[in-house]
Formats: sequence, C-alpha cells, structure tokens
Amino acid sequence: MKSILVTGGAGYIGSHAVRELARSGYRPISLDNLSKGHEKAVLDGDFIRGELADEELLESIFQENSVDAVMHFAALCEVGESVENPRLYYEQNVVNTLTLLRVMLRHDVGKFILSSTCATYGDPQRIPIDEIHPLQPLNPYGESKLMVERVLREYDRAYGLSFVSLRYFNAAGASLDARLGESHDPETHLIPRILKVATGELENLQVFGDDYPTPDGTCVRDYIHVLDLASGHVAAYQWLCEGRDSEVFNLGTGQGYSVMELVEAARNHTDREIPLEVSDRRPGDPSHLVADPGKAHQMLKWEPEHSSVETILSTAWKWEQNRRY
Repeated sequence: MKSILVTGGAGYIGSHAVRELARSGYRPISLDNLSKGHEKAVLDGDFIRGELADEELLESIFQENSVDAVMHFAALCEVGESVENPRLYYEQNVVNTLTLLRVMLRHDVGKFILSSTCATYGDPQRIPIDEIHPLQPLNPYGESKLMVERVLREYDRAYGLSFVSLRYFNAAGASLDARLGESHDPETHLIPRILKVATGELENLQVFGDDYPTPDGTCVRDYIHVLDLASGHVAAYQWLCEGRDSEVFNLGTGQGYSVMELVEAARNHTDREIPLEVSDRRPGDPSHLVADPGKAHQMLKWEPEHSSVETILSTAWKWEQNRRY
C-alpha cells in the first residue's frame, strides 16, 4: 500500500482527498496544524499535528514512513487577507513549500501534487479559461501559488521532481453522507453563506455588486464539487505513477452560474426566503471566471460526476443541517 503525505489533510478539500485516497487503496498520512482544519475531518489513515515550517518534524515523517508522493493542500487562501498581509502569504505558501520540497529531495520523494488556483490567471482575457491563458495574478494569494508553480518547474528541470498543479475554480458541496463539509470561521465562501442565511445563522446574504456585465448583474463563477476535486487529485497521482511528464490542469466544469442563480436555486431547494443586501463590488473581482477543463478530461481521463448545482446544494444543505465539526 503506497503512502501519500497529505499536507492540510484536515482542511475542507484535503479531508475529502484523504478519504478518496483511502477509498482508492492508498494510505494517507495527514499533516495539519489545525489552524483552519478539524481533526474530526480526518476519517482515514494517520494524522499528525504539526507545522510545515518544522523541518525536524518533516524529516521524522519521511524517515518513519515510506512516502511515495506528497499532496500539498496546506496554504492560506483568502484574497483580502493576502492583500492586507502579503508577508504572511509568502511565508506560509512559498517559504513553507520550499522547506517541504527540501526534505522531499533529501528522501528521494519525486512526486508532488499541488493544490493551486484559478487566481493565477488574474482578470480573464477570454472565457472559458484554458491552461495557456496569460498568468497575471491580481493579489498576493494568486502570486504565491504561481511562485510555487514556477519553483516546481525549476525543480523538475534540475532535480527530476515530477509534479501536477491543479488549478481549482470554486470548490463547493460536501460528502454524500454528510460526514465531511465546509467549516470555516469566518465563512467567506458564497454557498455556505447562502445556506447560513437559510438556517437563520446569518441575517442576510451580502452580494458584492449587482452591476457587472452579466445577465443579472452579479458575478458568474464555475462551481466544482469537492468530491470531484478529490478524484482529480487521485487521477493526478496516478498520472505521475505512470511516469508521465509534469503538467498543469484546470479543475472546473466549464459551466458558470451567477450569484443570483445560486440564490434562486437555494431558495427552491431549502424553501427558505434568503434575504439579500447588495453592497459595492470588491476590488479585483472579475465578472466571469469559468474553466476550460478539456485538458483534464482528455489527459487525466477525469470527469466531474457530482458538480451539478442540484448535487452541490443538496450535499451542502445536508451538511449545514447536520454539522459534525
């Protein structure tokens, strides 16, 4: 049984990937400092609480386990916070990754799957966005992820470290059995905030701008179910196991939905009113962000199976009503 080190394995996407790895016959080893994640979310494999910056801890993990690959989810991901505190983002997302890579190289671990982001593209010049779209991040979060991608290209060239970088669009949904879901404090993502208004936890949904050049004036995004993101990571690992070249793939659906379309769908699904409060646009929010996922379809043989709006909302609503952490 091959062992995979999953950094950030107690987080929203990492915990789903851990479960998918175990389901696929691999042994996940989760490393998480629990600053954002939840130990209860680690349902399979081993769990280690610790910091990526702790090189001695990383050394012991690689010494004591026959690690075949690393899936790297541990990172900060709030755009606004990255603008306010760029130092934190470059230290956590770039410097800590360099520490991890240094230990990997010492132990001849040569497969790396990166949790990256569509924020590397910046303001889109065309829709849908493919992997050859210009890379012009608008904030330190996107810049930090792009820096790591560039480091990985150089490490591949110089040291033979193979990698797959997966550029997510908007992660959403929860596990089908409601044992895993999205749990952030504070919660900034749209769908859980919509559902928190539906439960009464929030008084209303703040909509940032209703004057975009879209059919209803609100931003359009590509929502990908977290289970499909998890299966994409396993497909990326299997790609590297086959000896394939390092690659970058978008993980999205190719279908965009506006804020108001999601609100209406949630109203229908929950039979709740969901009042709104419209405020000004947020700086740097593009009107459209929609993936071209064709490369992942063709090369990884990956297809999203759970990413209909109905499935995303139904699983997220079930989780919201039956939270475990």
